Amino acid sequence: MMEWRPKGYLFDTNNLIRALFDENTAEGQLLNAANAGYIELFAKSKSWNAVLWLIMNTIVEDGKPLYSGEELGRLKGSLPIVWK
Repeated sequence: MMEWRPKGYLFDTNNLIRALFDENTAEGQLLNAANAGYIELFAKSKSWNAVLWLIMNTIVEDGKPLYSGEELGRLKGSLPIVWK
């Protein structure tokens, strides 16, 4: 018996950054659709590493990252993305 799966999209690093930081982009809309279960999103782990670098180096307070590794780990786990 064939199992139904929603349509899937593979995000590269640029797609992932646009999805996370601007919900008005096509990528942001796809992220919302994945969150609702209409589609599946896939991304490579190296893309997440680029997002981590961006967050840790740009979202700072008094020269220190605003988010802890634990918080960023929870963020990754909450995203409707299958990591490859």
